[in-house]
Amino acid sequence: MKTILLDDFLDEGIIREKSFQKMMDDHDFDQYQNEKVIIKGCASVMVPTWAYLMLTAQLAQVADKIYYGEPRYAVKVFNRKET
Repeated sequence: MKTILLDDFLDEGIIREKSFQKMMDDHDFDQYQNEKVIIKGCASVMVPTWAYLMLTAQLAQVADKIYYGEPRYAVKVFNRKET
């Protein structure tokens, strides 16, 4: 299972839409092709809902399954085989 840490998308300690979009554009999403992916939220900052939506939409194009949370208690968000 591959992990995406939302801490990697912070700009000066917060998630800003413009820089978040730029970081997503620069991110290699092909590495998640046919993979199970878990999105781990930031414990240190609030994450806007739009950030999860944008990231999930991008991942849904390549990933097999998408989860949110901690691996042991992950919540399934997307499953390609169920769509």
